[in-house]
Amino acid sequence: MKRMPVHPGTLLIGALLALCLTAAGLVPGRLEAHTLQDEKLPNVGVDEKPGAQVPLDLPFTDQDGRKVRLGDYLTGGPVILTLNYYSCPTLCPLIFRNLSDTIIAIKGLLPGKDYRIVTVSIDQEETTAMARAKSGETWRMLPGLANPERNWPFLLGTETAIERLTKTVGMRYVRLEKNNYAHPSVILVLTPAGKVARYLYGIEQRPADLKLALLEAADGKIGGSPFLNQVLLYCYHYDPIGKKYALAAVNVMKIGGGAVLLLMGVLLFSLWRRDKGGAETRGKKTGG
Repeated sequence: MKRMPVHPGTLLIGALLALCLTAAGLVPGRLEAHTLQDEKLPNVGVDEKPGAQVPLDLPFTDQDGRKVRLGDYLTGGPVILTLNYYSCPTLCPLIFRNLSDTIIAIKGLLPGKDYRIVTVSIDQEETTAMARAKSGETWRMLPGLANPERNWPFLLGTETAIERLTKTVGMRYVRLEKNNYAHPSVILVLTPAGKVARYLYGIEQRPADLKLALLEAADGKIGGSPFLNQVLLYCYHYDPIGKKYALAAVNVMKIGGGAVLLLMGVLLFSLWRRDKGGAETRGKKTGG
């Protein structure tokens, strides 16, 4: 069979196409790996379960190797729960740093006094040494944190304990490879009884959002003034679409309207008292 001559231009186009595919990482071997990872990523997310009761009897090991239970840290105030892993190279350290900065920026609430933070590793293969290293690194970002081993523990658990906790709170994550997990950027706020009160998303939290979530979880019973806390919670509500707290305009208008009516009442009462006093004075002068 006579072979058809190949035009030089066709060879050039083919070579350029192969070069572009290689540069873009779309060679056949990489295409399969890329697709497998993409198939896993939709399994990462959060199925919110507000009001879910976390299992207080779950056994863990803290950064010092002590055997503890999750309920040991739910003894009074609300708890910020973070689900990360200690060998994470980028995302988790950034979350810890930003959370520490947010905690410092919150006015009127103190970690250890009004609330605790608890971090649980989602990697059952991590070691006490890794938890100790990560805890020490993080605690240094909060120099004013008293009893950090109690008020921000870094816990390790078995696969069973981790799976039970993550399923209870609705967190979905996948293992991509050894020491590499894809997981959502979210922290949870638990009530003092261990029920899920709020999910806060993103690698950085606004101090106002975290403060309001803690006040909401504690029903306003932490901080300096329970009355002011209730006023604050009345003026703000959580926006489930924007995933943050926003000013409740209707409630603010109600407070403003009430304040105006109160001031008008005080003013009218003052005018009445003044007119009454003037009338009595004039009557005494006329009678005399």
